[in-house]
Amino acid sequence: MTFALAIEQLLNGVQLGVMLFLMAAGLTLIFGVMGLINLAHGSLYMVGAFACATVAAFTGSFWLGLVASLAASAAAGALIEITVIRRLYARDHLDQVLATFALILIFSEGMRWLFGSFPLYLDIPPLLEGAVALPGGGQYPLYRLAIILAGALVALGLYGLISRTRLGMRIRAGESDREMIAALGVDIRTLYTLVFALGAALAGFAGGMVGALQSVQVGMGEPVLILAFVVIVIGGIGSIKGALIGALLVGVVDTMGRLLLPQVLSLMVPPAQAGLIGGALASMLIYILMAVILAVKPRGLFPAQA
Repeated sequence: MTFALAIEQLLNGVQLGVMLFLMAAGLTLIFGVMGLINLAHGSLYMVGAFACATVAAFTGSFWLGLVASLAASAAAGALIEITVIRRLYARDHLDQVLATFALILIFSEGMRWLFGSFPLYLDIPPLLEGAVALPGGGQYPLYRLAIILAGALVALGLYGLISRTRLGMRIRAGESDREMIAALGVDIRTLYTLVFALGAALAGFAGGMVGALQSVQVGMGEPVLILAFVVIVIGGIGSIKGALIGALLVGVVDTMGRLLLPQVLSLMVPPAQAGLIGGALASMLIYILMAVILAVKPRGLFPAQA
């Protein structure tokens, strides 16, 4: 394995981690503030991707499509919070899981009815085409670096929002004692809708950006949702810092594991078997990581303060 290949795969892991952070940040906010298990979060990721692809195809502008992904997913999030989710806060987690799973089916069939079963494709904007040179002689796509930068900016923005603004103060208070802030006159319903729409917008933004790297299709959000849940369990439920660190850990471990495990195993078994065994072990690696972290820190790496 060359040095350039190692750097390229490390950057791929960071880029995957950034995408997972955008998903996990919304999930951890929603669960931390509302105590809600939202299985439909991956559907909002899908809504953002379809909105971006549709508007970009219609206008010829990827950037307008990206704005549309934010707007459409935030609007969809606010709508389902008002019409469905609001009725689930007082229910137990089983009811929440069943209701949000039903939303997955509704969104999937709705998207299939609107756009058909064939995938849509997004072109990388001309401004971000090309590659940059890496140490060791390799090259890395400029668009993937832009995704990493966008994720870093979103992380800084979320940190500022949560720690420096009045809305962030209310969100933090809602995590600690929602009954008390409601008694102090905060409109808890509006706060919940804003938090849910913010989480949905982050998921839609991730979907819009990833749409230029892979096809946009029905059901694309569910595999990412599973990884996002792993991220928030590793990082600590309710913690934005934990979501960021957990996402980067999962992204790098998953990507480097798929690269390194077959090569290490090829020293002990034939290359064909090493590829099969290494691929199977690599797919399990992030779950092993989660189990190890939970054995040491049952609440995750950076649990939100009670």
